[in-house]
Amino acid sequence: MSRDAYAIVRKPRLTEKATALQERHNAYTFEVLRDATKIEIRQAVEQLFKVKVARVRTMRVKGKPKRLRTGWVRTPEYKKAIVTLAPGERIDVL
Repeated sequence: MSRDAYAIVRKPRLTEKATALQERHNAYTFEVLRDATKIEIRQAVEQLFKVKVARVRTMRVKGKPKRLRTGWVRTPEYKKAIVTLAPGERIDVL
């Protein structure tokens, strides 16, 4: 792995849907670098949290237009990774 694991995995995405994924499927959602590959994300999560990763799914989330007083602006785009852990593994996000 050529990049730092802390640079690849930026922050966890704690939403209602992400919490449901944690409870039902042992899957955790992270915001990652836009050009990170699935292999890099797998290695970074395994290194940071000392767990065994079973599957990594990624998606690009596009920015949405928002209305401000001065006009229209766009929220930033980011890449989201849903990391499914092996049975018996757990990450304490909070």
